[in-house]
Amino acid sequence: MVGARMPRESDTSSLEKLLENPRVWRARSQPAPAEGLSSGYTQLDRLLPGSGWPRQALTEILIEQYGIGELQLLMPALASLCTEDPGAEPVEPGWIAWVAPPFQPYPPALQKFGINLARMLIVRPRNDNEALWSAEQALSSGTCAAVLLWPHRLDDQASRRLQLAAEKGGSWAIAFRPLAARHEPSAAALRLELSADHRGTRLAILKSRGGSPAVLHNVV
Repeated sequence: MVGARMPRESDTSSLEKLLENPRVWRARSQPAPAEGLSSGYTQLDRLLPGSGWPRQALTEILIEQYGIGELQLLMPALASLCTEDPGAEPVEPGWIAWVAPPFQPYPPALQKFGINLARMLIVRPRNDNEALWSAEQALSSGTCAAVLLWPHRLDDQASRRLQLAAEKGGSWAIAFRPLAARHEPSAAALRLELSADHRGTRLAILKSRGGSPAVLHNVV
C-alpha cells in the first residue's frame, strides 16, 4: 500500500507511555459496582451504584451550613454498623470515629437513631494536620466501621490518602466540606451537595463512581 509503513518500536513505546498517564481516559468495560451500605433512604439507594453508600471508600458531603440534615442523612447507615442491642452482633464490627466535629454530639439524639454510644470515639485534634493524620490512622487500622471528619481544608492529595486508608482498613470515610469546595479536585468515590432551595432540602449527586449526577429533594 502506497504511503503505509510499519509502526516503529519507538512509536509503540510512546503510545504505551501516553496510555499510562492517569489524565488519559481509556474506554474499557466497567466491573459491576460492589454492594453498597444501604443509606436507609430508598430514593437515594436507587441512584447510588451498589444501591447504597460506597464501602471501603471516601464520601464527601458538601454542605451549605451545619445542621442542614447532613447527620440525619447518615444515621440509618451508621446505626446499622453499631447496633444498640449489646446482645447482638453489629453488621460490621468496629468503632464509629468522629474527628474534629464542630459541635458536641448529643447522646440522646444519637441513641434515638439507634447509635450505640459505647462504640463511639470522639477525637479532638489540635489542628488540621492532626485531624487528617487521626482520620488516616483510624481508617487504615481495620477497627473502625466508619470515620466522620470535618476538615478545614482537603486537597486532592489528602483526599487520596483518605481514600487509600479507607480501602486498606475496609472502613467508610465521610468528610464534610463547605459548598465552596465543589470545584476542587477530589479522589472521593462519591461527592454529594446538601443545600436548601425553594422546594426544601436539595441533595445533589455531583460525582459517583459508576453512577450519574442526579438531584433529589427533601430526602431528609
